[in-house]
Amino acid sequence: MPPNSAHGKLDSEETNAAAWQATRGAVTGAARWGIYSAVAAGIAYAYSPVYRGLTIQFKVFLQMSGMIFGSVIEADERLRIYGERSRRQKVMARDAAVWRKYEEEFESLGISGIASEARAKKGSSEEQEQEK
Repeated sequence: MPPNSAHGKLDSEETNAAAWQATRGAVTGAARWGIYSAVAAGIAYAYSPVYRGLTIQFKVFLQMSGMIFGSVIEADERLRIYGERSRRQKVMARDAAVWRKYEEEFESLGISGIASEARAKKGSSEEQEQEK
């Protein structure tokens, strides 16, 4: 990927966090679907003479296929959820910055806003502590 992509550069911390989320998803998915595959193999062994006739290598292949399938599915799901959450956090941070800018603009015009109320509450609590 080129260093200056159209989607913006991801910092290494965000990339590492996404990679860890995908890894956790892959491990959980492999474990979960490995259990499902083992149960299916047990049922197939009990009821299917065709499955009992398969070589051990093919049975291992079937078990590993289920585990790989589960790890891919779960890693993708966790990565999608992480991406949605990080995008939502970025939007909230951007909106908060815009809101703070508007508050500062109102304050500079002499219109009292949320920022002045926060200072007033902070100041009144400091005054109360000084009185004690």
